[in-house]
Amino acid sequence: MEQDNSKKIILDLCGGTGAWSKPYKDAGYDVRVITLPEYDVMDVDYNEMYMAFNRHSRNVFDLRIDFADVYGIMAAPPCTEFAGSGARWWANKDPLLLAESVEVVMACMRIIDYSNPAFWALENPVGRLKNYIGSPRMYFNPCDYGDPYTKKTCLWGTFNEPEMNPVEPTEGSKLWRMYGGKSDHTKTMRSITPPGFAQAFFKANR
Repeated sequence: MEQDNSKKIILDLCGGTGAWSKPYKDAGYDVRVITLPEYDVMDVDYNEMYMAFNRHSRNVFDLRIDFADVYGIMAAPPCTEFAGSGARWWANKDPLLLAESVEVVMACMRIIDYSNPAFWALENPVGRLKNYIGSPRMYFNPCDYGDPYTKKTCLWGTFNEPEMNPVEPTEGSKLWRMYGGKSDHTKTMRSITPPGFAQAFFKANR
């Protein structure tokens, strides 16, 4: 008999397209993608028993989640100010941009701390985020989980490490080849969680 996962809430913080949490949604978990433009991890009302998220477009708290119901959390805060691929521009950037990005990460960490889930993970490309939250628990490339390209990524958190299914990275670093540039669209495409990794993470943490 299949397990009923409908009462297990999965929070996908800064989740964008929801690619990381999709295997949980497909398996019947109650997945909440907390991401702009609808919800903002920076705007949360904390209570003793629950947290409420503000609907960004209407400035009202309309998504209440009991802490006891949060089973797992994945967080993928924006990496623009952290990724090592942009290191050559760091010295000339407004330091407020980095400060604002660190605040988003800390907002995710507060949600994790209040919720105390069975597992949690936060991902970001290799870069300077480790200066603010310590060394990652593990690193991976999409090709380690069956997607044939490279994008070295860090994972922080408390989780079971996914079992690898390595393939040759025949496409190289396709993200910059196919999705280079500064537009919101290309940034979104670069940030999508590889499906092979998402599925392996789900199998290890369910």
